[in-house]
This record gives sequence, structure tokens and C-alpha cells, in this order.
Amino acid sequence: MTHGTVQHAHAGDALTMTETEEAVLSRIREQARAHFSQARGSHDWDHTLRVHRLCRRIGAAEGADLLVTEAAAYLHDIGRSHQDRANGQLCHAEKGAAMAQEMLEAYSLTADRRENIIHCIAAHRFRRGDAPRTLEARVLFDADKLDAIGAVGVARAFLFAGELGARLHSPEVDVAKAPAYSIDDTGYREYVVKLTKIRDRILTVTGRRLADERHRFMAGFFDRFLEEYEGER
Repeated sequence: MTHGTVQHAHAGDALTMTETEEAVLSRIREQARAHFSQARGSHDWDHTLRVHRLCRRIGAAEGADLLVTEAAAYLHDIGRSHQDRANGQLCHAEKGAAMAQEMLEAYSLTADRRENIIHCIAAHRFRRGDAPRTLEARVLFDADKLDAIGAVGVARAFLFAGELGARLHSPEVDVAKAPAYSIDDTGYREYVVKLTKIRDRILTVTGRRLADERHRFMAGFFDRFLEEYEGER
């Protein structure tokens, strides 16, 4: 294998990396991990590792450059603590991309790969502004969004609400008008305002298949949650 290249494996369409590339990923992983020592549970290193596993799965199925997708997965939330301290007034994707740009200068990566990793990080939130333009950015976007739905997504929604000191549920409050980072920023609000929309935003074929199943589970959970909350079940 040639240094710095990603080649097709003989058994199937999955992509494999050289030993040198594996070493680069290992260094990036450890450098990224250092940014999560004070992370909140809802966006901690465990979340990053789940996103990384999904990136490997989706990236292999879609034919993406796994070095780029895996490096971006490790780095995608390194700016998250800055957003948390700013109570959402700062975009962690933009901050993380700027941090990664400086960090990656120390690595032997081609300019195209370095720029693609930085783009993946900048575009992984994609609410406005930078949209995922590359296959690798679409893979990371989907992996990050998939970790916000399904059983894990339900757990993270309530974990995040707990981190904010929010109530279990605020049935008397219009969730569309409840302010973020407030006592009424509940797990149910997160579901209605954000999580119900994720399935329709998924960008890859593999991601959409996973999202359909996760969405069905999540919707069923919150239907049951409201019934139990009101004493109907």
C-alpha cells in the first residue's frame, strides 16, 4: 500500500487504511479526548465514540474516505464545552473547526484531506450556514444526528435536560415557546422542537435506513411517556 492512500479491500466494498493512517487516527483520537475532561454527559467522550462507530458503519457502506470520516468524528465536538459555557450563544461546530484547523497542522495529511476534515466539523451541525458538501461530511452529519434519536436519543434528551436543571415535563407550557437552556427545556421539548425533524434531514441511504427504525422507537416512547404522565397507562 502507498503511504497516505486509502484502498479498496479485496473482500467487499469496505475501505481499509494503511498502518500509517491508523497511527495518525490514534494520535488524533488521544488529542481529541483531552478536550472532554470537563464535558457534560450528554455531549461527552462516549457520545464521540458512538458517533465514531456510526461513521465507520455508514462510511464503509457509502464508500467514504474512512480516514477523513473517523478523524472528523473524533474532533467534531471539541468545541462543545465553549458552547455550553456560552449557554448556546456560540456555535460549537464553528469553534471546533477553527480548533481542528490549528491542531491538524501537525499531521502529515494532504491538503484535500485536511480541508475535508475541517469542513466535516464545520458542517456537522448544519442549521444554517455551511452545508455538508462532501460525502464524508454527509456521513458525519448523519452519524451525529442518529445519536440524537432512537433509544440513545431519548436518554440523551433527558440527560441534557437534567444538566440544565429542567423539569421532567412542563405540560402547561407551549414547547414551541419555551426558551432553550431554561427550566422548561425538557426532554419532551427537545423531542418536539428538534428530534422529530431529524429523520427527514438525513443525507445518506444507509443513514436513512437507520433513522427510520430509530425514529419509530422514539415516537412510540414519547407517546407512551405522555400517557403515563397523565395517568392514562
